[in-house]
Amino acid sequence: QVQVVESGGRLVQAGGSLRLSCVASGRTLSNYAMGWFRQAPGKEREFVATVSGSGGTTSYADSVRGRFAISRSNAKNTIYLQMNSLKPEDTAAYYCAAAQRMYGSSSSAAWDYWGQGTQVTVSS
Repeated sequence: QVQVVESGGRLVQAGGSLRLSCVASGRTLSNYAMGWFRQAPGKEREFVATVSGSGGTTSYADSVRGRFAISRSNAKNTIYLQMNSLKPEDTAAYYCAAAQRMYGSSSSAAWDYWGQGTQVTVSS
């Protein structure tokens, strides 16, 4: 069993930056791919980014590539999502996810554990 807890969401102006954190506990984090998803009101949960267990492989949704960066510190059992050049359409609840395999997936069905989410609101 893995528990993940997100933090760092808040209200920010368009063009600004924000860093989300996700602390995982319960297992050796390096054995788990980690990822970020988001869900806006009235929309389905969508893939944002994923990082492999070693941290050497990352993948991004087209909508955030070049603006967001995912990273991890297995020593701290923490992953991060650095978000730059934020847009109003980035407004959503952001969820951290863990999967017991080396590489992540853009499909939400492929993930084993989820956090409760942290709200990011980007004002225009």
